[in-house]
Amino acid sequence: MARRSRAATIADVAARAAVSPATVSRVMNGRFVGEPAVAERVRDAAQALDYRPSHLARSLALGQTSAVAFVVPDLANPAFQAVLSSLSKTAAHDGYRVLVADSAESPSDEPLLAAEVRRRCDAIVLCAPRMSDAELAALAGELQPLVLINREAPGISSPSLSIDYAAGITKLAQHLHELGHRRMVYLEGPESSASNAHRVEGLDAFAARTKGVRITRIPAGAGAEDGRAAAAKVRSSKATAVLAYNDLVAIGLIDGLQELGVRIPDDISVTGFDDIPFARYTSPALTTASVPHAELGVQAWRRMNALIRHEDPEHDVQFQPRLEIRRSTAAAPA
Repeated sequence: MARRSRAATIADVAARAAVSPATVSRVMNGRFVGEPAVAERVRDAAQALDYRPSHLARSLALGQTSAVAFVVPDLANPAFQAVLSSLSKTAAHDGYRVLVADSAESPSDEPLLAAEVRRRCDAIVLCAPRMSDAELAALAGELQPLVLINREAPGISSPSLSIDYAAGITKLAQHLHELGHRRMVYLEGPESSASNAHRVEGLDAFAARTKGVRITRIPAGAGAEDGRAAAAKVRSSKATAVLAYNDLVAIGLIDGLQELGVRIPDDISVTGFDDIPFARYTSPALTTASVPHAELGVQAWRRMNALIRHEDPEHDVQFQPRLEIRRSTAAAPA
């Protein structure tokens, strides 16, 4: 079998075009300012030799990687997967790739991970809901260009796209109240989660202004296993409705309650938050607060692309979740 010929190098192109390797590099990178005929000769030589420029070499020459980082707390969560998919597809239209870093729900790892991955990319889209405001403020200058998702950042001059978690959870609580539920449970998210704090604020305000409502808080987490593990405590609470931190927690809770013989929604109504794709296909289908994750990815890239081009990004946006009523909620049992 014939040996495969080696790939052409920049030196081969330079020799064929009778120019220096530096001239070839400038032509390939779009930075050549000499005679057009010379540039044309270089391109012809590159085509004749089937020359493929090295992406790494080009990145070093231009001082850019054509890649941005996306940092998330848990890529296993379909909500973050939806943002990533949309962000990646939108960035690809402008010739950029998206590299992903998962902090595995570790608040202490988020700052270190964000700083490390930023050094390998041109910019960073940061979804770091576990990082404290003080840590984020201290790190923001090092991360620029920076776009924030899932939280607001007062005092940081970076575009942000956030969700009104307080409004979303309040819509769910109001829905349960209208169904006659007065004893509710909130399955809390991670203790360090900024979005969990906003949910708690929303529920506290709702309970304070709504006569006869009692909302008990039970520590849980952000995953399906956290919801499943809380099933026994939820059953013993005597609540008739549960507001879960997110859809994954709600799905795990439903599974755990059903294993204990609790009927959903006949005995207990359950709501989630996010409206991940699985939410409508659970048994029963999950009532939830719907968040436009795909649109978050699109809007994040629009702002990031503006920053990279040294243009003014569009305004910050806070999305309002939409109430999606499905079969996991019903009238409170007599």
